[in-house]
Amino acid sequence: MDFRIAAVFNRCVTIELCNDSIYRLDEPVEVVLTETGESAESGNHRSAACPVEPRILRTVRNVFSVDALEPDHSYRIEIQSPDGQKSEKIFTTKAESVLLDVRAFGAAGDGEKPDTAAIQAAILSCPEGGTVYIPRGTWRTTPLFLKSGITLWLDEEAVLLGETDRNLYPILPGMTRATNEVDEYNLSSWEGNPLTTFASLITAISVHDVDIIGRGTIDGNAENSDWWVDHRTKRTAWRPNTVYFAYCENMRMQGVTVCDSPSWTIHPYYSDRLGFYNLTIRNPSDSPNTDGLDPESCQHVEILGTLISVGDDCMAIKSGKYYMSRVHLRETTDIIVRNCRLERGHGSVTVGSEIACGVTDVHVSQCEFDGTDRGLRIKTRRGRGKTSVLNNICFEKISMNDVMMPFTLNMFYFCDPDGHTDFVQDPAPREVDDLTPRIGSVTARDITCRGVHASLLCAVGLPEAPIGELVIERVDAEFTPLESRREERPVMMDNFDPVSGRSVIARNVKSLVIRDVTIKGENVEKPQLDNIEDAKTEGLVIR
Repeated sequence: MDFRIAAVFNRCVTIELCNDSIYRLDEPVEVVLTETGESAESGNHRSAACPVEPRILRTVRNVFSVDALEPDHSYRIEIQSPDGQKSEKIFTTKAESVLLDVRAFGAAGDGEKPDTAAIQAAILSCPEGGTVYIPRGTWRTTPLFLKSGITLWLDEEAVLLGETDRNLYPILPGMTRATNEVDEYNLSSWEGNPLTTFASLITAISVHDVDIIGRGTIDGNAENSDWWVDHRTKRTAWRPNTVYFAYCENMRMQGVTVCDSPSWTIHPYYSDRLGFYNLTIRNPSDSPNTDGLDPESCQHVEILGTLISVGDDCMAIKSGKYYMSRVHLRETTDIIVRNCRLERGHGSVTVGSEIACGVTDVHVSQCEFDGTDRGLRIKTRRGRGKTSVLNNICFEKISMNDVMMPFTLNMFYFCDPDGHTDFVQDPAPREVDDLTPRIGSVTARDITCRGVHASLLCAVGLPEAPIGELVIERVDAEFTPLESRREERPVMMDNFDPVSGRSVIARNVKSLVIRDVTIKGENVEKPQLDNIEDAKTEGLVIR
């Protein structure tokens, strides 16, 4: 049973099993963790008279974490599969300069006293390589601002609980003119534009090398505040995220739960080299705009073993609207999503719609999608611009259960105030210009879909800029029984009626390949293809 050490922290480690299973195994593996008895930096050996008993655990998860480790210690980890195969590796935890308990700074953790000042004091006092420790308790806070080079450790049953009064939240200006009256300083973002928002419960601006670890919870507490009331109206500023990284590098989160967010839950923005491991992200199913994890204009992002169940898209990969592409162009690229479980929500993994700077090299694999409206969801529209190029997007080894529309691509998405205008919705070809977006190569393969309602695939390109290459191969799909099947509009655009039991709907695609696809179910209609330059259907079976 081969495995890789995905991420090493000062007090925990994340492991990923190397196999072809989706998210989990049928039978558990046995994990044996043994301290080697040597401190990595000092070289001091633990006395043989004080041996440390091996820790043994069992798991069926492809990605799992081991906590309660000591900093700067060497460990041997051995994993044995049910058939007896063994593999082992040695790793060393990160060193730690100091451990600062927030209680020493006056934090109470009783759920009554405001703890913001005390916890912020601990963060600002923490030296490079140090850890700010938040033990068991409920810690009422307004936004906390991180600094570089530290670890924030939320121990088991520790809850950072957001204050409910928005008047206590600092405001992040969306855009500030620089002193030279030429440049701009952008601090905040709302739905792809540099607009003013309230600061998030965890806010990081231009910091680097920060870890957020532990079994604790970061609770936005939106259900007990007014964040979701009249949510389309800006009141003083736009709603905050729960975790927000802007212009950061080498940021990692492991193990924590993030819940009840006022809007997008975790929002990395113009940041590089990010890791998210074994997180749990939960928001009520009817909570507005509560996407789970939305990297925007970010590069080199790894998301492993994460469970997301929210009120909007589970993950939405973005890169801003047109203004950002003209003035602050930065594409999103190199996004890895693997061994995750994505539940409910409008889309499991969405690309768009704020993607004016482009999105390339997205690889989603070995994931479970359960109960979402759509699986792979790509949405764009006229007005995103010529730099809005989506290319090399690959979904493979996915299990979808009760996903009504597994694959949707929409270049007429009716978002924004002008979303229903002729400019966006005109089905006739328009001139290709600086406002025309493009979709290049999209591939979905080795996927099972159970409980399909509306359509297996609905892809609608622009007539003046068709989808470049769409490949759907080795897919085993089954529609839900006719008596329980729902009519739905597969893509959010005008002049598109709800459908039920449509196998494939494709318009304005240069190259469409459907290979080794089996579709089962009553009254499932044959593919409807319109303006497809090159269509190949090899091994398409509808029965």
